[in-house]
Amino acid sequence: MRNSIARTLDGLTRGELSVLDALVVAGQTTEVELISILRAEPSYVATTVAHLVDLALAWESPEGLRALSGVADCLAGGNAAGVSGLRPRSPGRRDTVELETVIAALPREARSLLEHVVAEGGTAKPGTARIGLRPEDAETPAELLIAHRLLLPGGSLQPGLLVAPGEVGLALRAGRTTTDPVDTPPTVASEARSPRLALGAAVGAATDVVRRTETLLEWWGVRPAAALRTTGLGVRELKASATYLQVSDTVAALLVEVAAEAGLIGTRADSDGNPVWVPTTDFDRWRELPTAEKWSTLAHAWLASARLPSLVGERGPDQKPWNALTPELSSSGMPEAKQMALATLAGLPEGHGLAAGTGLPTLVTRVAWERPRRPRTRPDLVGWAVAEAAVLGITGADVLSSYGRVLVEGGDPAPVLATLLPAPVDHVLIQADLTAVAPGPLEPDLARRLNQVADVESHGAATVYRFTPDSVRRGLDVGWTAAELHAFVLAASRTPIPQPLSYLIDDVVRSFGRLRVGVASSFIRSEDEAALAGLVGDPRAAGLNLQRIAPTVLVSTLPIDVLLPRLRDLGVAPVVEGPDGVVRVGAVEPLRARSARTRDGADPARAAARQSAHVVSAVLTLRGGDAEARSRPASASAPGGGVLSALREAIERRGAVLIGFTDNQGVVSERAVLPLSVEGGRLTARDQGAPDDDLDAERTYAVHRISRVVPVA
Repeated sequence: MRNSIARTLDGLTRGELSVLDALVVAGQTTEVELISILRAEPSYVATTVAHLVDLALAWESPEGLRALSGVADCLAGGNAAGVSGLRPRSPGRRDTVELETVIAALPREARSLLEHVVAEGGTAKPGTARIGLRPEDAETPAELLIAHRLLLPGGSLQPGLLVAPGEVGLALRAGRTTTDPVDTPPTVASEARSPRLALGAAVGAATDVVRRTETLLEWWGVRPAAALRTTGLGVRELKASATYLQVSDTVAALLVEVAAEAGLIGTRADSDGNPVWVPTTDFDRWRELPTAEKWSTLAHAWLASARLPSLVGERGPDQKPWNALTPELSSSGMPEAKQMALATLAGLPEGHGLAAGTGLPTLVTRVAWERPRRPRTRPDLVGWAVAEAAVLGITGADVLSSYGRVLVEGGDPAPVLATLLPAPVDHVLIQADLTAVAPGPLEPDLARRLNQVADVESHGAATVYRFTPDSVRRGLDVGWTAAELHAFVLAASRTPIPQPLSYLIDDVVRSFGRLRVGVASSFIRSEDEAALAGLVGDPRAAGLNLQRIAPTVLVSTLPIDVLLPRLRDLGVAPVVEGPDGVVRVGAVEPLRARSARTRDGADPARAAARQSAHVVSAVLTLRGGDAEARSRPASASAPGGGVLSALREAIERRGAVLIGFTDNQGVVSERAVLPLSVEGGRLTARDQGAPDDDLDAERTYAVHRISRVVPVA
């Protein structure tokens, strides 16, 4: 039950929590009285109370409006004070007019001390202050507050502390729980921006994200990125990717994380069996989509992702840097932080973005007001969400784009973005300095083929590609021929092909393939050329992958430990030759592991006796437990939240109960008690039948140690 209440409270705004907290401070009250102690519009209080009742956090009892049992503990957390800093009213609370009169007559030092105690949660240490004095005998401000009963002993629930009851805090704040209005959310500082500038920045960023993601994954397709043992991406691989894309490490980490969330990359084993990051089959389908749909896939993946790419490179609790794609690099609060930050930007006036300098802090304050109980890392999460949204093109100049607004509302932003993107072009302008200028976004197939044979030199409205010997050789490595290269540049260019480019292609083609490299795991050497020739021609040796590279040398792709036994099966008698040419002959010592040996294994009779004793002991324990259960009355509560409900019900009806609890030594005991209060996870109760003047009869019990609660007639 406590967890359910806490989860419900997590979804309330500060205003709603303040109304609920005022209800806890007031205790059993009416809506009219609740309005009188809150600094809020009556309509807001009435609407909020109805919402709290719908959430079952408050209910209308026959005696009046009251908060659900357990709400006070969840609001307070580790402190006995709630959102307002005030404690609940004491059972025998004094008249507000009387308290205000007493407080007004306090000396300045005593009033300042009381205000400090209330502001810090309503508790203080007594120090050397004496308790039980009359006001005229008090010598210090603390003793004067104690003498006027403005500070009371904490009792068994908070031993050694002084407590300011809730009615004292209300009197100190002129009968209100807070000094500021609770129904007014903070304002986000914003300023007007040029619509053309903001939209252009957003669309440009969105286009860059799609292009860079596609470029990176195509690169990983031919040069896989090594994966760490934790399946993360190493620092060296991330820096190499950032250099290849000409972006910062933070932006590269964001692109990698978003691509992984979209299912465009995954791990597999390379030829050596090591895990590497490569594109998935979904990437092949994704890159055939229009640019707007590609961006929509990435944006939806980012919005729902709990990953924290902005932390990549920072050091964790173990002082080791966080790596991209590490499973631990995530936060459950990140998706909500993104959604709330973008929703707040959507609520700004049309054409307005975050103000320079003050915009982000006020946005953090506003989100904190909307969800005050969320994690302490909320400011960081909101800041990261705003920065990542700008990189992805959801915002431009801190203004939410039109297609970004559709994304926040849960729709498909691709149709809106498609109308803003320039039409793709199907040609380039090749110049005499071996560069090719793309006068706009290229068609996907043309851009992909051009990236294979040319390097990107600069990005912008017109992307510049440069042909180099390395880039042309890269095209030959993936299967291009000289004729295909000449035909491609001729078909792609709207300008005549310059002679230097034709010479460059021909020069690279002439030098391509002079050296040839093959794979060989083992070799066979013999001075008898006829024996090697007979081995190569033997049909039984067809599976040995033998190739003759010299009259006296054969090579094979099979490893030596596989090749040796197969050669021996063919009837030849090979020996192993070391790197120094020396023949290695010798017996191999077989490996063995020591067998485990136990005392019971050595003595079967002892093992049988021990097993029989265990069985007898288990049977006796079970029978004893059944007999004890039959002798007990039926329990009126279940573990966990049922125990709390039964205890609070007993407190309300002032009835005795029989509790079963486990002490510090692990012994289960039962005791008949009269419950007095439940606060901070501890039960205060008095032994049933003890005299009222017996101070030792009042005890405290940890609620989580109580296993059963049975009403006593």
